[in-house]
Amino acid sequence: MNRNITLTLFAVLVFAPCGLSTDLGEVVPDLTTPTMTTDAPGPGKRVRMTLANYEGTDVHHALYLPSDWTKGKKYPLIVEYAGNGPYRNKNGDTCSGKVEDCNLGYGISGGKGVIWLCLPYISQDHKNNQLKWWGDVDATVDYCKQAVRKVCADYGGDSANVYIAGFSRGAIACNYIGLHDDEIASLWRGFICHSHYDGVRQWAYTGSDKKSAAARLRRLGNRPQFISHETSVDATRAYLKHVFPTGNFTFQALSLHNHTDTWVLRDIPERKAVRAWFNQVLKQPVQQGTADDATHRAP
Repeated sequence: MNRNITLTLFAVLVFAPCGLSTDLGEVVPDLTTPTMTTDAPGPGKRVRMTLANYEGTDVHHALYLPSDWTKGKKYPLIVEYAGNGPYRNKNGDTCSGKVEDCNLGYGISGGKGVIWLCLPYISQDHKNNQLKWWGDVDATVDYCKQAVRKVCADYGGDSANVYIAGFSRGAIACNYIGLHDDEIASLWRGFICHSHYDGVRQWAYTGSDKKSAAARLRRLGNRPQFISHETSVDATRAYLKHVFPTGNFTFQALSLHNHTDTWVLRDIPERKAVRAWFNQVLKQPVQQGTADDATHRAP
């Protein structure tokens, strides 16, 4: 079976809610996300880093090298964006908006076999990480391009296996930032969007309208997206059926009502589903030019 057929068959699966408790607090975590330190990068460490052109500012990202990392080997790379912060809802779910408090990449990989890079949104003055919405979008996009290149060159990130992931604001960022232009769109092999999706609803920033979001989505081509949301994914599924019916989408509704990315730190069926999707995509042969030609394959 060829790659395109295999991915298409996999992508039409819609996983049902797991039927467990509807509150995440009742499910004991089996993973603890590593704390970000100022140590030098090394196996099993999550460290604070800054690109050279931002030295002397508070702009920074978090780099995690897997516990089985060995210099000279190549590893898949998950690039993650945080939700808005500071946030707290009536269920006690929180989000700081900070790179050091992201969880998706660690929960999906379990800390092994995958490099995990949490990137900032850049403030308008280019001195801080933006905690709410986008700040300077062009600077944020440029930071991503530079950071991905550096991690691939210096730490063995596999440029043919780079994935973008995000929660809430970060889920929107998968397309809003990740498909901002042809160059950044060409980086990704797959997308993991949890809780919200670019274009489903209009927010208080320029370019959140459906027409603008649909234009970004055309850069996706046939690359796969895993799309999840607490309680229901119906709104996103209906939107994509209308604007991009040929897309390679896998939908996952969580039975949990919590607005958080910490569900991946629990041994629940939904985590098994996203891990299965990730491993399935990794197993597919990489076609020559797949990422670079993505914009030309879009309908």
